[in-house]
Amino acid sequence: MKKSNIYKKIVFFSVSILLLTSCSDITDNLLNTEPITDEISPPQTEQLISNAVEAELAMKSCNNSFGIEYWQFDYFFLGDAGSDVAYSGADGDDFFQIDEYRTIATDYVVARDWNWLNDFVKRCNLVINYADKAEGLSQERKDEMIGEASLIRAMTRFQAVQTWGDFPLVNETVTSINNDNFDQLYPSLYPVRKPVSEVYDAIIADCEVALAKAPRSTTAAASKFRASKGAANALLAKVYATMPNPDWAKCIQYSNAVINSGKYSLMPDFDDLFNNLHDGNAESIWEVNGNPLDVGGINGWCTNVFLGSNWKKFNTPSHTLNLALDAKRKLSTIKLFPTTFADPYWTSYTKFPNPWRMRATDGSQNFYIFRLADIILLKAEALAHTGDLTGAMTLVNQIRTRVSLANVEPAVSEDDAINKILKERFVELAFEGHRWFDLKREGKSIEILSQQTYNPTPDISVQIPMPYANNLDVNHLLLPVPQAVLENNPNLTQNPGY
Repeated sequence: MKKSNIYKKIVFFSVSILLLTSCSDITDNLLNTEPITDEISPPQTEQLISNAVEAELAMKSCNNSFGIEYWQFDYFFLGDAGSDVAYSGADGDDFFQIDEYRTIATDYVVARDWNWLNDFVKRCNLVINYADKAEGLSQERKDEMIGEASLIRAMTRFQAVQTWGDFPLVNETVTSINNDNFDQLYPSLYPVRKPVSEVYDAIIADCEVALAKAPRSTTAAASKFRASKGAANALLAKVYATMPNPDWAKCIQYSNAVINSGKYSLMPDFDDLFNNLHDGNAESIWEVNGNPLDVGGINGWCTNVFLGSNWKKFNTPSHTLNLALDAKRKLSTIKLFPTTFADPYWTSYTKFPNPWRMRATDGSQNFYIFRLADIILLKAEALAHTGDLTGAMTLVNQIRTRVSLANVEPAVSEDDAINKILKERFVELAFEGHRWFDLKREGKSIEILSQQTYNPTPDISVQIPMPYANNLDVNHLLLPVPQAVLENNPNLTQNPGY
């Protein structure tokens, strides 16, 4: 018994540090902890959100997740530099490891992303667990908060399960630990990784809460900046397409709920999606509002990581993308600037390429989580997988018509249709964080990324294999669980190959 108590005191101290350092600002304010003995105040049973002000602050903390490194930077780096859209650019071996498929468990980018995604879940848990009992809020507003927080939690876990596979599922908000509740709270303090199937079940359950409670979608710009019912339908379509043993019928169902809702339409001019003159536009389904002067806006600082001439930036456009883009989309995707940058893959060019879909360098950059073209092409995938090759190509051509391209040739097989759709997604959604996950979803990562080449001079007939293309194997399709996390939690396991 004495040994057990000593062990618990050690855990109490460790958990105290965790609670004090990893929770959101609202949680930190509410905890108001005293020096640690063997208990943290307030008690675990206390109502942490007691009034409307605290509830709104907790909801703001959830939305502020989109202003933090993961969403502002790493989401785009993993999705684009991890694929054939971009090269790492800039410097830092931890970034080069991801770009070159040689990531190790001590990579600090991987560690911060694991920690941030778990932190975002905690922020959402606070709202989901306590907002309903806050005084001074209408039931409608309480429901909206719970619906929005549920969808943000679902989106967070969707990113996590795609990145690491099995992932912890912690739903409790832990504020106090003592001898009486230690055994009950231990699974939340030192969680195991839940199987992928259970994580997807949790994601779907949260999306269904969002469909019931989140704000309804409208055509107003403000609606696009919130985790709405339309965004829940878009996420469900993506989830059913991505989960093990995809449910393509469900993917079509939820894609149609977006496409046929009357709330969204393709922007006639492709560049209007990115010129910062049409925020919250007709095509936008779920968009992060980067203007900190707006109610609910966050500081959209991400552009400065990818664009500019004062230092070498991240996500340098790849030669593969440069050659694949049609004229209209290239103008909106790659911008050449005179710089003094050096790069292993752009060495004989008078100007250096920059990604051009984010352009606001004053901290007000918006970005899309979902837009209609993404969901139209996702439905095309589902149609191809269910035998409607003609219907799938019709949707691809709908996207191509906007940029004045001819129709694609009819698909002759399911695999041919999928390849055509992936090619269209490649150029349509470049630098929006999708490519790595698109290729994984379709089981095409190794097939396509192992064939990457570049042309060291403007002569495109000279194609050289990327030196790291053959590094990619099945183990690299998941990132490692961070070594520091493994050392702090004996219940976690590492992914194969690390």
